[in-house]
Amino acid sequence: MSEKYIREKRRMELIGLEIPVISEGDNLGIEYLADLLSSYSLRDGDIVVVAETLISKLEGNTVKKEDVKLTPLAYELAEKLNKPPEVVQVILDEAKEIVKIGDGFIITETKHGFVCANSGVDESNIKDGIKPLPEDPDRSASILREMIERKTGKRIGVIISDSIGRPFRRGACGVAIGVSGISALWDRRGERDLFNRPLKSTEVAIGDELASAASILMGESNEGIPVVIVRNAPVPFGDGKGKDLIRSKEEDVFREDR
Repeated sequence: MSEKYIREKRRMELIGLEIPVISEGDNLGIEYLADLLSSYSLRDGDIVVVAETLISKLEGNTVKKEDVKLTPLAYELAEKLNKPPEVVQVILDEAKEIVKIGDGFIITETKHGFVCANSGVDESNIKDGIKPLPEDPDRSASILREMIERKTGKRIGVIISDSIGRPFRRGACGVAIGVSGISALWDRRGERDLFNRPLKSTEVAIGDELASAASILMGESNEGIPVVIVRNAPVPFGDGKGKDLIRSKEEDVFREDR
Protein backbone atom coordinates (compact mmCIF):
# COMPACT_ATOMS: atom_id res chain seq x y z
CA MET A 1 0.00 0.00 0.00
CA SER A 2 1.37 3.40 -0.96
CA GLU A 3 2.08 5.84 1.85
CA LYS A 4 -0.80 8.23 2.54
CA TYR A 5 -0.01 11.87 2.99
CA ILE A 6 -1.57 15.31 3.08
CA ARG A 7 -0.03 18.27 1.32
CA GLU A 8 -1.06 21.89 1.13
CA LYS A 9 -2.45 22.60 -2.32
CA ARG A 10 -3.95 26.07 -2.28
CA ARG A 11 -4.18 29.02 0.08
CA MET A 12 -6.45 32.06 -0.07
CA GLU A 13 -5.94 35.09 2.17
CA LEU A 14 -8.50 37.55 3.58
CA ILE A 15 -7.28 40.95 4.76
CA GLY A 16 -9.70 43.23 6.61
CA LEU A 17 -9.07 46.97 6.27
CA GLU A 18 -10.15 49.70 8.67
CA ILE A 19 -10.62 53.06 6.99
CA PRO A 20 -11.46 56.52 8.37
CA VAL A 21 -15.10 56.77 9.47
CA ILE A 22 -17.34 58.27 6.80
CA SER A 23 -20.57 59.92 7.86
CA GLU A 24 -23.74 60.28 5.83
CA GLY A 25 -23.85 63.64 4.10
CA ASP A 26 -20.09 63.77 3.50
CA ASN A 27 -20.65 62.94 -0.21
CA LEU A 28 -16.95 62.24 -0.69
CA GLY A 29 -17.48 60.17 -3.82
CA ILE A 30 -16.06 56.85 -4.99
CA GLU A 31 -12.68 58.41 -5.82
CA TYR A 32 -12.07 59.03 -2.12
CA LEU A 33 -12.15 55.27 -1.50
CA ALA A 34 -10.09 54.62 -4.63
CA ASP A 35 -7.39 56.97 -3.32
CA LEU A 36 -7.37 55.23 0.07
CA LEU A 37 -7.11 51.77 -1.45
CA SER A 38 -4.47 52.85 -3.93
CA SER A 39 -2.21 53.69 -0.99
CA TYR A 40 -2.47 50.07 0.14
CA SER A 41 -0.12 47.50 -1.40
CA LEU A 42 -2.59 45.88 -3.78
CA ARG A 43 -1.37 43.06 -6.01
CA ASP A 44 -2.43 41.80 -9.40
CA GLY A 45 -5.37 39.46 -8.94
CA ASP A 46 -6.57 40.96 -5.64
CA ILE A 47 -10.32 41.24 -5.20
CA VAL A 48 -11.60 44.21 -3.21
CA VAL A 49 -14.85 43.52 -1.35
CA VAL A 50 -16.63 46.66 -0.11
CA ALA A 51 -19.67 46.83 2.17
CA GLU A 52 -22.63 48.44 0.44
CA THR A 53 -23.13 50.78 3.42
CA LEU A 54 -19.82 52.45 2.63
CA ILE A 55 -20.71 52.86 -1.04
CA SER A 56 -24.10 54.39 -0.19
CA LYS A 57 -22.45 56.87 2.16
CA LEU A 58 -19.78 57.82 -0.39
CA GLU A 59 -22.40 58.34 -3.08
CA GLY A 60 -24.68 60.35 -0.81
CA ASN A 61 -27.41 57.74 -1.11
CA THR A 62 -28.81 58.19 2.39
CA VAL A 63 -32.14 59.66 3.45
CA LYS A 64 -32.93 62.02 6.33
CA LYS A 65 -36.07 61.01 8.19
CA GLU A 66 -37.46 64.55 8.06
CA ASP A 67 -37.25 64.48 4.26
CA VAL A 68 -39.38 61.34 3.85
CA LYS A 69 -42.87 61.93 2.43
CA LEU A 70 -45.15 59.52 4.20
CA THR A 71 -48.10 57.71 2.62
CA PRO A 72 -51.11 56.06 4.30
CA LEU A 73 -49.66 52.61 3.48
CA ALA A 74 -46.45 53.42 5.35
CA TYR A 75 -48.43 54.32 8.47
CA GLU A 76 -50.53 51.17 8.10
CA LEU A 77 -47.53 48.86 7.76
CA ALA A 78 -45.38 50.58 10.38
CA GLU A 79 -47.44 49.22 13.24
CA LYS A 80 -47.51 45.71 11.81
CA LEU A 81 -43.76 45.71 11.13
CA ASN A 82 -42.85 47.52 14.36
CA LYS A 83 -40.75 49.98 12.38
CA PRO A 84 -40.76 53.78 12.14
CA PRO A 85 -43.10 54.91 9.33
CA GLU A 86 -40.23 56.81 7.72
CA VAL A 87 -38.21 53.59 7.38
CA VAL A 88 -41.23 51.74 6.02
CA GLN A 89 -41.78 54.47 3.45
CA VAL A 90 -38.20 54.21 2.18
CA ILE A 91 -38.65 50.43 1.96
CA LEU A 92 -41.75 50.98 -0.18
CA ASP A 93 -39.98 53.62 -2.30
CA GLU A 94 -37.13 51.18 -3.02
CA ALA A 95 -39.46 48.28 -3.88
CA LYS A 96 -40.61 47.26 -7.31
CA GLU A 97 -42.91 44.63 -5.85
CA ILE A 98 -44.04 43.49 -2.41
CA VAL A 99 -43.51 39.73 -2.33
CA LYS A 100 -44.65 38.93 1.21
CA ILE A 101 -45.79 40.78 4.32
CA GLY A 102 -45.54 38.89 7.58
CA ASP A 103 -45.66 39.58 11.29
CA GLY A 104 -42.73 41.94 11.72
CA PHE A 105 -41.19 41.53 8.26
CA ILE A 106 -41.69 42.49 4.65
CA ILE A 107 -40.07 40.80 1.65
CA THR A 108 -39.77 42.88 -1.49
CA GLU A 109 -38.24 42.82 -4.92
CA THR A 110 -36.08 45.92 -5.16
CA LYS A 111 -35.69 48.21 -8.13
CA HIS A 112 -32.42 46.34 -8.79
CA GLY A 113 -34.18 42.96 -8.94
CA PHE A 114 -32.99 41.65 -5.55
CA VAL A 115 -35.56 39.75 -3.50
CA CYS A 116 -34.78 40.47 0.15
CA ALA A 117 -36.12 41.73 3.44
CA ASN A 118 -36.97 45.43 3.70
CA SER A 119 -35.67 46.26 0.21
CA GLY A 120 -32.18 46.14 1.72
CA VAL A 121 -33.00 49.31 3.70
CA ASP A 122 -31.67 49.67 7.24
CA GLU A 123 -30.35 52.08 9.85
CA SER A 124 -27.30 50.13 11.00
CA ASN A 125 -23.88 51.79 10.88
CA ILE A 126 -25.46 55.10 10.03
CA LYS A 127 -25.91 57.81 12.65
CA ASP A 128 -28.88 59.98 11.72
CA GLY A 129 -30.55 58.62 8.64
CA ILE A 130 -31.91 55.75 6.60
CA LYS A 131 -29.74 53.88 4.14
CA PRO A 132 -31.07 52.34 0.93
CA LEU A 133 -28.88 50.14 -1.24
CA PRO A 134 -26.61 51.87 -3.76
CA GLU A 135 -28.59 52.99 -6.80
CA ASP A 136 -26.55 50.88 -9.26
CA PRO A 137 -24.11 48.54 -7.46
CA ASP A 138 -22.61 47.14 -10.69
CA ARG A 139 -21.88 50.63 -11.96
CA SER A 140 -20.34 51.62 -8.61
CA ALA A 141 -18.15 48.50 -8.63
CA SER A 142 -17.01 49.26 -12.16
CA ILE A 143 -16.15 52.89 -11.37
CA LEU A 144 -14.18 51.89 -8.27
CA ARG A 145 -12.27 49.15 -10.11
CA GLU A 146 -11.34 51.40 -13.04
CA MET A 147 -10.14 54.16 -10.71
CA ILE A 148 -7.98 51.80 -8.64
CA GLU A 149 -6.52 50.11 -11.71
CA ARG A 150 -5.69 53.48 -13.24
CA LYS A 151 -4.00 54.68 -10.04
CA THR A 152 -2.09 51.46 -9.26
CA GLY A 153 -1.52 49.74 -12.61
CA LYS A 154 -2.78 46.50 -11.02
CA ARG A 155 -5.51 44.29 -12.40
CA ILE A 156 -8.10 43.75 -9.69
CA GLY A 157 -11.71 42.74 -9.15
CA VAL A 158 -14.32 44.56 -7.08
CA ILE A 159 -17.34 43.19 -5.23
CA ILE A 160 -19.95 45.27 -3.41
CA SER A 161 -21.47 43.10 -0.73
CA ASP A 162 -24.56 43.05 1.45
CA SER A 163 -25.83 40.68 4.13
CA ILE A 164 -29.20 39.11 3.49
CA GLY A 165 -31.27 36.19 4.72
CA ARG A 166 -31.86 33.16 2.52
CA PRO A 167 -34.97 31.04 1.96
CA PHE A 168 -35.11 27.96 4.21
CA ARG A 169 -31.89 28.95 6.01
CA ARG A 170 -31.45 30.84 9.27
CA GLY A 171 -29.11 33.79 9.70
CA ALA A 172 -27.70 36.44 7.41
CA CYS A 173 -24.99 35.74 4.85
CA GLY A 174 -22.88 37.98 2.62
CA VAL A 175 -23.84 38.20 -1.05
CA ALA A 176 -22.51 40.14 -4.04
CA ILE A 177 -24.87 42.88 -5.22
CA GLY A 178 -22.30 44.55 -7.46
CA VAL A 179 -19.38 42.97 -9.34
CA SER A 180 -16.71 44.21 -11.72
CA GLY A 181 -13.58 42.64 -13.17
CA ILE A 182 -14.29 39.01 -12.26
CA SER A 183 -16.87 36.37 -13.10
CA ALA A 184 -19.82 36.60 -10.73
CA LEU A 185 -21.39 33.37 -11.94
CA TRP A 186 -18.73 30.82 -12.92
CA ASP A 187 -20.08 28.41 -15.53
CA ARG A 188 -18.10 25.18 -15.16
CA ARG A 189 -20.31 23.00 -17.31
CA GLY A 190 -18.24 20.85 -19.64
CA GLU A 191 -15.27 20.62 -17.26
CA ARG A 192 -14.31 17.25 -15.81
CA ASP A 193 -14.53 16.01 -12.24
CA LEU A 194 -11.90 13.91 -10.45
CA PHE A 195 -13.17 10.78 -12.21
CA ASN A 196 -13.19 12.44 -15.66
CA ARG A 197 -16.96 12.76 -15.79
CA PRO A 198 -18.27 15.94 -17.48
CA LEU A 199 -19.99 18.52 -15.30
CA LYS A 200 -23.51 19.02 -16.62
CA SER A 201 -25.14 21.63 -14.39
CA THR A 202 -22.40 23.24 -12.31
CA GLU A 203 -22.64 27.02 -12.11
CA VAL A 204 -20.79 28.49 -9.14
CA ALA A 205 -22.01 31.72 -7.50
CA ILE A 206 -18.41 32.74 -6.98
CA GLY A 207 -19.33 36.38 -6.35
CA ASP A 208 -21.56 35.37 -3.46
CA GLU A 209 -18.98 32.93 -2.09
CA LEU A 210 -16.30 35.63 -1.97
CA ALA A 211 -18.71 38.15 -0.44
CA SER A 212 -19.67 35.59 2.20
CA ALA A 213 -16.03 34.87 3.03
CA ALA A 214 -15.30 38.59 3.35
CA SER A 215 -18.34 39.14 5.56
CA ILE A 216 -16.76 36.99 8.29
CA LEU A 217 -14.16 39.73 8.77
CA MET A 218 -16.55 42.61 8.10
CA GLY A 219 -18.93 41.35 10.76
CA GLU A 220 -22.45 42.55 11.48
CA SER A 221 -21.87 44.76 14.50
CA ASN A 222 -19.12 47.23 15.45
CA GLU A 223 -16.11 45.57 13.80
CA GLY A 224 -15.42 48.66 11.70
CA ILE A 225 -14.05 46.71 8.71
CA PRO A 226 -15.93 47.84 5.59
CA VAL A 227 -13.30 46.63 3.10
CA VAL A 228 -11.72 43.20 2.73
CA ILE A 229 -8.98 42.24 0.27
CA VAL A 230 -9.25 38.68 -1.03
CA ARG A 231 -5.86 37.48 -2.20
CA ASN A 232 -4.97 34.40 -4.26
CA ALA A 233 -8.59 33.45 -4.94
CA PRO A 234 -8.93 30.82 -7.71
CA VAL A 235 -11.45 32.94 -9.62
CA PRO A 236 -11.59 33.73 -13.34
CA PHE A 237 -11.36 37.39 -14.26
CA GLY A 238 -13.92 38.67 -16.74
CA ASP A 239 -16.85 41.00 -17.29
CA GLY A 240 -19.19 39.57 -14.67
CA LYS A 241 -21.97 41.59 -13.04
CA GLY A 242 -23.88 41.26 -9.81
CA LYS A 243 -27.04 41.03 -11.92
CA ASP A 244 -25.74 37.71 -13.31
CA LEU A 245 -26.59 36.16 -9.94
CA ILE A 246 -30.27 37.15 -9.97
CA ARG A 247 -32.64 34.33 -10.86
CA SER A 248 -35.25 35.60 -13.29
CA LYS A 249 -38.89 35.76 -12.26
CA GLU A 250 -39.69 33.14 -14.90
CA GLU A 251 -37.34 30.71 -13.15
CA ASP A 252 -38.72 31.43 -9.68
CA VAL A 253 -40.72 28.40 -8.56
CA PHE A 254 -41.32 29.61 -4.99
CA ARG A 255 -43.51 32.67 -5.39
CA GLU A 256 -47.19 32.02 -4.89
CA ASP A 257 -48.17 33.22 -8.36
CA ARG A 258 -45.81 30.85 -10.16
